[in-house]
Amino acid sequence: MKVKESSYIKNNKPLFKKLVDELLKKYEYASVFVNDSIGKNYGVSKTGTTVAEDDLYSTRGYVVKVYDGGCYAEYSGNRISEEEIDRVVRLVSEQLVNLGKKAEKSQYKIPVDEAVSFSKSTECEIDPEEFGDEAIVKKLNEAHKKGMAFDERVLNCNVRIAFQRYSKLFLSRNKDLEQNVMWSSCAASVNTKRGSEVKTSYYSGSILGGMEILDTIDEMVEKAAKVGIELLDSEPIKPGEYECVCTPEVTGMIVHEAFGHGVEMDMFVKDRALAQKFVGEYVASPLVTMHDGNAVDQTATYFFDDEGTLSHDTVIIDKGVLVAGISDLQSAMALGTEPTGNGRRQSYERKAYTRMTNTYFEPGTDKVEDMIASVKDGLLLEMPFSGMEDPKNWGIQCMVNFAREIKDGKLTGKIFSPIVLTGYVPDLLKSISMMSDTKELGGAGFCGKGYKEWVKVSDGGPYIKAKIRLG
Repeated sequence: MKVKESSYIKNNKPLFKKLVDELLKKYEYASVFVNDSIGKNYGVSKTGTTVAEDDLYSTRGYVVKVYDGGCYAEYSGNRISEEEIDRVVRLVSEQLVNLGKKAEKSQYKIPVDEAVSFSKSTECEIDPEEFGDEAIVKKLNEAHKKGMAFDERVLNCNVRIAFQRYSKLFLSRNKDLEQNVMWSSCAASVNTKRGSEVKTSYYSGSILGGMEILDTIDEMVEKAAKVGIELLDSEPIKPGEYECVCTPEVTGMIVHEAFGHGVEMDMFVKDRALAQKFVGEYVASPLVTMHDGNAVDQTATYFFDDEGTLSHDTVIIDKGVLVAGISDLQSAMALGTEPTGNGRRQSYERKAYTRMTNTYFEPGTDKVEDMIASVKDGLLLEMPFSGMEDPKNWGIQCMVNFAREIKDGKLTGKIFSPIVLTGYVPDLLKSISMMSDTKELGGAGFCGKGYKEWVKVSDGGPYIKAKIRLG
């Protein structure tokens, strides 16, 4: 079934249209972006059960944007009425007067405002709000108990699920866009203990949809518990450069942290990204083609961004060559490029930044078993935990939970943990010599930027084989 529309947007759309019309009487460009969203977090662990509406997921308000030929101004609010329209027009006018006194000659122009109108919704098999909190918690409780009963060395099993349903409206002189989207994610983390040593294992999943994702939670718990027990026998790794095979989850972390942030073009405007100087050059192995956008369905899929730019597929790296970055509307105008539909806000109270969406490497032609068999002395990297990027110098530092030893093309059963992955991004990407013939994406987490504005993203790709510096 289709994700349901927002009654708030439906009932107030005539007022928002009138607001835009009033602003267009005074300004060359005017638009309004409206967001109405709701979401919840659920969790069950040894310490208790939580059910909470999340402020990050649940918000309702709008952003007005106008251009007077010299400056852009924005106003955000969460009240709309006939009386409020006059007030907003007045406040925006005052803001533009103040900005005009300080501004130099504007580098911006009126954005392309092509005539387009649609209302689209994603699909959802099981609506969380209809399924109900009680049924969701019951399923999580069952999975938690299975995790706790897996082995006497299991200290705790924490199972979590979250969803967000959002509706957005964008209106300008020529655009009338509506979208209704739902994503869901779930995760299982297991703590194991032997003596004073405690280890953590974690698996997650996500979909563009609803509570049908609950069907995967039992498998995640079992995998997390099994690996958690294995980690009790793990050893520290000897620092050095290794021939590595990365699971799709680790590939996704590399895609996101090593290269995704580096091609966000608002960083180009500020001269904070080395990638700007390498457009048109080889930055990766010819096996690598990298995408961002809506060519796949995952948690960050949408039909238009928060500035009214239609979403599409952006090829960032084409067979090893850096061909494009991703951009919001303002950075694209400043750079003289086309916006890519990556202008995203945490909420109506925050500014739009260039943000990734679904970011991934295309698959190759290799089989995973052949990739492992080709490694004489190396490692299989699994379970990414966190990462940090340095777009200005193309450095990377990521945490991977563990690595499995490969000797003469076979997994030995030996396991190392924890793993720190570092290096110069182009060196890592250029060393990729094999890529599996299937890809996987996941989006259980969020991406932070600026003053830690958070948006939903997904990342992934195939298994890759590369030379990587580990410690």
